[in-house]
Amino acid sequence: MYSYTFLYIIFVSEFQAKSTLPNDTGIKGLTLANRPNIPKHHYVINVLVSVVIMCCSGSVYAWSIFVSPLQVEFGLTTTHTQLIFGLIIASFVITELFVGRIERRLGPKVTGSIGAVLFSAGYLLASFSGGNVIIILLGISILSGAGIGFGYVTVLATLVKWFPDHKGLATGIAVAGFGSGAILLSLIVQPVLESGEVVSNIFRMIGIIYGVLFLVSALAMSAPRVNREETTDKPLSVKAISRDKRFWVLFYTFFAGSFAGLMLTGNLKPMGLSYGIGEESAVTGIVLLSAGNAAGRLLWGQIYDKIGGKRSVSLALILLAAFTLLLLTSIPNSITFPVLMLVIGLCYGANYVLYAADVANIYGIYQIGIIYPRVSLAYGISGIVGPVAGGLIFDATNQYSIPIILSVAICLTGLIAYVSFMDKIPGPGTQTKRFKGVPDTD
Repeated sequence: MYSYTFLYIIFVSEFQAKSTLPNDTGIKGLTLANRPNIPKHHYVINVLVSVVIMCCSGSVYAWSIFVSPLQVEFGLTTTHTQLIFGLIIASFVITELFVGRIERRLGPKVTGSIGAVLFSAGYLLASFSGGNVIIILLGISILSGAGIGFGYVTVLATLVKWFPDHKGLATGIAVAGFGSGAILLSLIVQPVLESGEVVSNIFRMIGIIYGVLFLVSALAMSAPRVNREETTDKPLSVKAISRDKRFWVLFYTFFAGSFAGLMLTGNLKPMGLSYGIGEESAVTGIVLLSAGNAAGRLLWGQIYDKIGGKRSVSLALILLAAFTLLLLTSIPNSITFPVLMLVIGLCYGANYVLYAADVANIYGIYQIGIIYPRVSLAYGISGIVGPVAGGLIFDATNQYSIPIILSVAICLTGLIAYVSFMDKIPGPGTQTKRFKGVPDTD
């Protein structure tokens, strides 16, 4: 799939090089032809290393594969394991808040390298925890979570600069790599766990191998140079952003859409086992949820470019709610459960493309590293509330029906909020009314 994407973006870069970029990019008067003569392999290199960084960072989505080993080896409860996962997401999104400004000043190599060091250090620290929950929280949740935040913003902010006239596709490529991370880690880790390897040693291997891949990729990343001293857009102040109602609609809708997916991600393996599904099918469900998540990010990026934000978000939320609700029926079994996870993953992946593309469309591509992290705070909140709520309710009731119903209800409230309050965002070929805010003075 990625090879076809590479061919497509090279075609766009080469054959649209003489066309003026849309006015909503935030680069007044800039055309691709005004860039220095950048060889097309630079585009491909930046896509490749972006996917590698996102695959390393996105390994967090395979967290449920560690739940049972941590419970068996160290006696952790479901609530403990979901608290670790939830705080990874929280650390990730909190870190994003300031990474955008650092990336604007120092460039993607520096911020990406910082992310690699933090990510590796966190897993290495957890590998020496001996099952101590506090040390695992400090290592994987705090340090590695912060590393994910550095990597995520670096990739997202860099790719939309390379492809400013295809924001949906650019964000789709970036976050598809993030969604693919769990597939790779699950395929690697499950056979190792079955061989009897302790989870601490696996954490150590992740810290070393993924850390090296992350760092090398970060050092190979670059931002395109343009024939101008600076962009016309200055970073917007928090006050200015908070006055725009579209920001708050995006914020809540992101929370509502990601709640269900994160609740499933954190509890997927034990949920499958609770349905009487074998461990192999449950692990397959993890892989297929991640595969759908990754493919969905590419798919929804292109859907966004074709039909615009309002229709894309509405369709994605309706489908996510409908297929999640099917988990309450008699459908889930060893065959249908993994297939259902694939479809849910396709719908869930939309969350990480559509709102980033909306931010770029409304505020301009050079604001995405500043504003999108604030929108994605909603993801951090759902990252704590969703998995932990699922774990707590299961510990109390020994079933997942209530968390599933809660997830569907929240998802639908997001749909209502977006359809009711979001101003119409122009589709392709139209000029977005750019947000006029107050630039930062600090």
